[in-house]
Amino acid sequence: MLTRAQGLVFGTAIIAQITIAGPALAQTAATMGPAIEASHLVAAYPDHLASIEGNALVWKDGTRMPIDDKRGAKPFEIMLAAADIKDMFLIPYSPGAMSAPPAVDVDPGRARNAAFFDKMYGKCQSGAVSRNLVDVVWLPKKWGRKLRVTRINGVAEKLAAVSKELDELPAKFDVFLFPSAGTYNCRPIAGTTRTSAHGHGIAIDLSTQQTDYWLWTTKGKLGAAIPYRNKIPMEIVSIFEKHGFIWGGKWYHYDTMHFEYRPELLAGAR
Repeated sequence: MLTRAQGLVFGTAIIAQITIAGPALAQTAATMGPAIEASHLVAAYPDHLASIEGNALVWKDGTRMPIDDKRGAKPFEIMLAAADIKDMFLIPYSPGAMSAPPAVDVDPGRARNAAFFDKMYGKCQSGAVSRNLVDVVWLPKKWGRKLRVTRINGVAEKLAAVSKELDELPAKFDVFLFPSAGTYNCRPIAGTTRTSAHGHGIAIDLSTQQTDYWLWTTKGKLGAAIPYRNKIPMEIVSIFEKHGFIWGGKWYHYDTMHFEYRPELLAGAR
């Protein structure tokens, strides 16, 4: 069990609660304070973040954002819709092989504070994200097509490093890697009004040929039980995680083609 993952100072009781499915997460949130280890969060984004001061995340331009919005415990769906910065770290992300499928509503990284990511990467609806997009040649040896991602925080460089390592994998992995289902796309998350990680230029979807998505499995029936499915080999996942990307296959609401750059969730998990 990770006790310091994602930069939050967890107590032993809190860690135990995080492994409990569903509604228990709301109670867990109520017990957590806003203390975030600045060495993890700030280190993940050194070009932008300066420090943690009490309940404030301080940006290098002087902007201060509240870590805890003081709204208390949030039901799971409310937490996703209106996450504060604290909520982003509520469920630890564990890199490496999975010992079991994720428990109900254990979706590490799906809670994103909109103000944080809009400030970091811009609002795609205003054109701010597109101004920082650059090309990455995805798998030059295997596929060689250009994909566009943000240059901010070195995301393009990190994805290029991922691509280089994946390009060296044996041919049996090719069916998972290309054609890519896309990177930058200014769109909301399916079924919501929240901007997708693709809208910030920090995500890539692999080939849909051998991937699984929870809404496909449940045929769009919200509230239905979600049997876990995945075909993506851990060799691929490990390379992405090495370079700061989390994997949607580690969510109860899984999206196994999806990877997004979230180094803050990996900073304390190694």
